[in-house]
Amino acid sequence: MPRKVLYIDDDEGLRRLVARSLGRDGIEVLTAGDGETGLRLLAEHSDFDIVAVDLYMPGISGVELTERINAMPNHPPVIVVTGAQDSRMAVAVLKAGAFDYVVKDVQGEFIFLLKAAFHTAVDAMRMRRAKEAAEAEVRAARDRFEALATERALLMREVNHRVGNSLQLIASLLTIQSNAAHNAEVSEALSDATGRVMAVAQVHRRLYTSDDVQAVAIDLYLEALVEDLRRSAEDGALAQLALQAEPIAATPDHAVAIGMIVNELVTNALKYAYPEGKGVIRVMLRKDGENRGVLTVEDDGVGIAPNGGPKSTGLGQRIVRAMAEKIRATIEQDRTHRGARIVLTFDLSPTPAHNPPPAAPAAAPRPAA
Repeated sequence: MPRKVLYIDDDEGLRRLVARSLGRDGIEVLTAGDGETGLRLLAEHSDFDIVAVDLYMPGISGVELTERINAMPNHPPVIVVTGAQDSRMAVAVLKAGAFDYVVKDVQGEFIFLLKAAFHTAVDAMRMRRAKEAAEAEVRAARDRFEALATERALLMREVNHRVGNSLQLIASLLTIQSNAAHNAEVSEALSDATGRVMAVAQVHRRLYTSDDVQAVAIDLYLEALVEDLRRSAEDGALAQLALQAEPIAATPDHAVAIGMIVNELVTNALKYAYPEGKGVIRVMLRKDGENRGVLTVEDDGVGIAPNGGPKSTGLGQRIVRAMAEKIRATIEQDRTHRGARIVLTFDLSPTPAHNPPPAAPAAAPRPAA
């Protein structure tokens, strides 16, 4: 039941009757003879649990008064009392925002119905207020989460920017060291290391310039990586390096692994595929179903020698195997192709962090120096 009620009615006798009857139940009742007085009492007292409003009063009508009360913030529920059993007026007061209406009589027998309406309205309003408070808390929590997520994304982009800059600096230092080396093998090893660093740096560059720090567009990443490889090759040796890639998004870990693999396989093809000169090298990327990707690197050269090149250290081969294991990929060599064709099939779902992936099959790419 309510603790404090405002009863607005131009009939003084009914005001006293309602106040006396509700008072016996321990309810504090304030009364007003017109709408203006009722509005003033509402402004002075913020703790009314419910308001009862007579429908027909001089000055402000019950319908207008109900509308003005409902326009107040945190308003109490309104019950309209009327002496007329007019269904059209009942609809009008409910449309105006009244919780319910009660038909009154001069003997006061309606007070029992009024108490029941008070009880129902107060309970419903308390539930409504609790629901609104819970929804407001959910919205506030969501806003806080979105703000934190935005801040985290900005921080991640800044981290990727700084990591990318650091990797670019390392690659520049390796290039300087390679150019200064007097030993051809050392210079070549440093050049290979530069390519590997740049493959990783390209991923961080993509993450820094993207709104999504959790995924990388592999096709766009490979476009940039292939362009880096073309520019870094001496005498236009990779001028015929071609890329055909379908749009595929994957995690940064996948991007790093795929970039390293492409870097190694293209470098291997550059070294061994065309002993007499330059030739075409193709990189292809496509989706295989919903959750798998296929990467192919091929050339039309002399093919893969059974025992590898005379200067091969096997480092590139080990890197390819390690990266393939990281993304749960299988490596196959297409022996029907006239040159060398390496096909890598990989899982696009995030790699579990706790269990090491199974080892890749024994088929291997062309050994690298």
